[in-house]
Amino acid sequence: MVLLRRVIGDALRARRQGQHRTLREVSTAANVSLGYLSEIERGQKEASSELLAAICEALGARLSELLGEVSDTLSLAEEMEGVLVPMEEKKRDGDVSVSVRQDSPLKATLRATRKPREVVYAA
Repeated sequence: MVLLRRVIGDALRARRQGQHRTLREVSTAANVSLGYLSEIERGQKEASSELLAAICEALGARLSELLGEVSDTLSLAEEMEGVLVPMEEKKRDGDVSVSVRQDSPLKATLRATRKPREVVYAA
């Protein structure tokens, strides 16, 4: 499942980093605490529309641009729904263990491990 707050956070972080600006610079310009802006960028907090507008203004972007980008990202993620699974979903099939972790809306980590086989020596 793709969370809207994660996609918004990723889009905000990408814009800020693309401008080579720090969290402190943007938080000061948007009049929001540095910690809260960090939580928004990490997708841990949902920002109100007023706060998003202030952050966008601080970044020199229009809110409609950001939301359009978010909409495009969500559309792509929905098409890839079979690839993205809830965090840390694990499946076991005999000796093989597969875990999938969703790192961000469009990035998932797939890890497969195989149990070591027991070796039996004949005497």
